[in-house]
Order: sequence, then structure tokens, then C-alpha cells
Amino acid sequence: MREIEALWEEARELSLGNSGGVERLDSPPTPLQFLRDFVSPNKPCVISNATRHWPALSSWSHDSYLTRALSSAHVSLHLTPNGRADAAVPINSDDPSTLCFASAHALRMPFPEALNLIVNPHSTNFVAYAQQQNDCFRSEYSALAQDCDAHIPWATDALGCLPEAVNLWVGNHLSETSFHKDHYENLYAVVSGEKHFLLLPPTDVHRMYIRNYPAARYSYSQDTGKFTLESEKPMRCVPWCSVDPYPSPEAKHSAMSRFPLYFNGPKPFECTVKAGEILYLLDCGVDAGQVCGFIMLDRVQMLQGGLLQ
Repeated sequence: MREIEALWEEARELSLGNSGGVERLDSPPTPLQFLRDFVSPNKPCVISNATRHWPALSSWSHDSYLTRALSSAHVSLHLTPNGRADAAVPINSDDPSTLCFASAHALRMPFPEALNLIVNPHSTNFVAYAQQQNDCFRSEYSALAQDCDAHIPWATDALGCLPEAVNLWVGNHLSETSFHKDHYENLYAVVSGEKHFLLLPPTDVHRMYIRNYPAARYSYSQDTGKFTLESEKPMRCVPWCSVDPYPSPEAKHSAMSRFPLYFNGPKPFECTVKAGEILYLLDCGVDAGQVCGFIMLDRVQMLQGGLLQ
């Protein structure tokens, strides 16, 4: 155990710091500064005033603009009973210890209808959010392309490539992202609202108690207004983090005893990313998030070999 604790300490002392916060820049860095100070040491950062020139920052906060621009677009909408998709949840309510990896109920609908379900969560018995991790901004939402830069120049120069994918996420204050690992360099640009992140460095991945969970998917019935969890067939397992960083007061004692490496180890790094800011999140970092009514662009880029030599 002492060796593990030493690893936690060294990662923070040599690179990340011990404050528990994420370094913030008042303006975009030069490509050299970004590569040297953040990409190379695998260190996240929040860049303020990074996208203030985007027309999206003023126009996307108005529902009328979005519904007009996307009046003919059909988009992917995801539904869950509680805002937590892609998470380890009990597959049987009678036995909370039997967990599965639950994906959201997904459907396609006209964007104006989808947005109405997102911004009026209390009129439904589900939590809706729009997203699709398939470069959806440049396909489903291409009508909005002129409102944002096609890429982030200083990041493109530092990483040596254009974004492989640009994804749009639209959610409300009930949406929550479970702890997970990313295998790409990510640039999260919040356009409206804000998103709060908990971050752990790759050296702490064992603190997430990754287990293999059978895959399941929520199915929502419009007739009954209820969700059921349906196991995938044939069965497949998904390696996923077991830790909920925000356990309920009733579950906190049990969570602390089951996952001591997480709850007794160093606190995660925290940051809140607001409109006009970009979070750089390193390859293989671990993150979770809670939101307050947000529209966010996630630009996925793969670091080109040789840049760090």
C-alpha cells in the first residue's frame, strides 16, 4: 500500500500539484506553451476567453435561434430515469448488489421536439439529453457549423492534427457523467451553462475499481411511462468504473468501505468550466461530471507520434 501512496504523491508533486484545482489560463496558450506545459506532462488545464469570438456564445443561449437553425434536423436523443447513462446501476431493484452497465434509451426526433424535452425536465418522468459520439456536430448539427471555429488553432498545431471528431452535447442540470477513462486528447468547449468536472490522473486508475459488467440498455415505454432494463443478447461485458463519487448519505458508509482507495486517497482535481472556456483533458485521464444546463462541444484529437521527442 505504501508503494501505491508514493505513486499518488509523486504524480502530484512532479506535475499536477497538491491544491486539488486545475490550472487556469487567462487566454489561449501558444502551441509551444500548450505542448510543453500541459500535453507533455499529461496535465489538464482550463483556458478562459478561448472561444469568446464564436457567434455560438451569444446565439446558442436562445432556444429560438437553435430551433430555427435546426428546424429540419433529426437528432439523437437519449433518455434515462435519472440522468445517469453509461453507468453501473442495479439491474434488479430487489437486489442492488447485482450491477450492469446501463446505456440510455436512444431515439431520433426533430431537434425542436428534442430541445423541448431537454429544457422542460419537470414535465416528464425522464431525463433527456442530446448527444451521439460519432462526430455528430459535423453531421446532425452541421447547420450550426458557421457559429464555431472548425478547429482550435493552438491545439491543432501542438498536437499535429485536426480533430478526429467533434461532438455536441446538450443537457440540463439533471445530467451526470459517471467516472470513465478517455483514450484521446479532449478539448471540452462549453458554449452555454457550465459543467463541473472531477478528474484523476492515469496513475490513479486503480482507485476506480474497474470491473466487467454485463451490458444492458434502458427501454422506455410511452404507454406506461416507465423504464425497464434489458440485458444485451448475446451477453457482453463492459469494463467500467464502480465508484460513484457522489453517493447518497444513506449509501456513503457502504461506498467508503467498499472503495477505500478512492475515498481514503487524495481528493480528485476539480474544476467548473463555464461558457467561453475550454478544458483540456489528457489521454487516459479519468473524469466524471455534473452539469448546470449546458451546451458543450467536445473536440477529440489523437496526439501524433514524435511530437514529444
